[in-house]
Amino acid sequence: MSKIRAEHVFTSESVSEGHPDKVCDQISDAILDACLVQDPDSRVACETLATAGLVVISGEITTRAHVDWQDVALNTISKIGYNDPEIGFSADNVKVMICIHRQSPDIAMGVNEDSGKFHEQGAGDQGMMFGYASDETPELMPATILYAHRIVEEMARLRKSDPETYRYLRPDAKSQVSIRYRDGKPVAVENIVVSHQHTPDMPIEWLENLVKKVAKQVIPPRLLGDRVVYYVNPTGRFEIGGPAGDTGLTGRKIIVDTYGGVGSHGGGAFSGKDPSKVDRSAAYMCRYIAKNVVAAGLAAKCEIQVSYAIGVADPLSVNVDTYGSGKLGDDNKLEKIIRQVFTLKPAEIVRELGLKRPGSDWCYQDTASYGHFGRPQFPWEQTDKVAELRRIAGISK
Repeated sequence: MSKIRAEHVFTSESVSEGHPDKVCDQISDAILDACLVQDPDSRVACETLATAGLVVISGEITTRAHVDWQDVALNTISKIGYNDPEIGFSADNVKVMICIHRQSPDIAMGVNEDSGKFHEQGAGDQGMMFGYASDETPELMPATILYAHRIVEEMARLRKSDPETYRYLRPDAKSQVSIRYRDGKPVAVENIVVSHQHTPDMPIEWLENLVKKVAKQVIPPRLLGDRVVYYVNPTGRFEIGGPAGDTGLTGRKIIVDTYGGVGSHGGGAFSGKDPSKVDRSAAYMCRYIAKNVVAAGLAAKCEIQVSYAIGVADPLSVNVDTYGSGKLGDDNKLEKIIRQVFTLKPAEIVRELGLKRPGSDWCYQDTASYGHFGRPQFPWEQTDKVAELRRIAGISK
């Protein structure tokens, strides 16, 4: 259990949808969505590589769906905003290479229902997964990662909604937010870093003013005082970006995808994986549990860890850590309540959260930029177990 320091500064970063790794995450998840729409039982483990003029799609996919992999990739690239051949990576001229084969039958045997040693759907792999929630923001997310996401997300929204006014902006960007904490609570933003890809004729002062404007829009005034130090395009120029400037790979932004370095991480990436992979589905369930625990007032902070063995349905372990903020005194009591309220078998997680059938409200591609957590459209962000948790714990509102 971590002790709360009286005062410290913590930093998290985010990257935009045009970052090369995020381009790959979005392509992999767009392929997953395309498979699930036609065949909810698709098994997908899709990895993407992107570099100047080239996208390579590889992995293991077993599906009854008929998907044009190249078309999905090019549509995703275009949607992000890479439509200008002059910047070195564009949907108009990128080559797409397909290297896909079927899922290993050895893995399928442990994951398919009515097969394998235990005759029920087991975990798609071994490993440990974590979920986290904190009452420091209304979204029950760490403030540093939440506001780092909000900055690049808002700049992307402006770029797409008003391309004439924001014509200097290109798709690749990174942000970083450092916040001073006192007694475990955020009290002030110390500095903000934004590096944004741009056209050759962009005045740096224009971008500096835009970053300050966006920061004021997305960060609460109580945190954003006059002493914030801004670092905008610190190298002075960022014209070459995206996969033309840096090769991208699926699954390389696991801290950006989760809690910005707060809490623990099991090491597994999310994008391109169907929900039989507990790397993804169990991490979503752990967030669902942690968020409901905090929303119920049972803790100010909560981290959930689960672990699995491949082919085995029941988790090998469940650990709860409230960092000393738990209202029941003993986290073992909270663990018992959690086991009563929440299901942790892979097949039941998928059913509980509706992970096989993303619909009009959300899709997996939506998760692949600006964070998998803290955004209300996702089913694992609902707080519909609060009343039940309170009732079993014996506490009032």
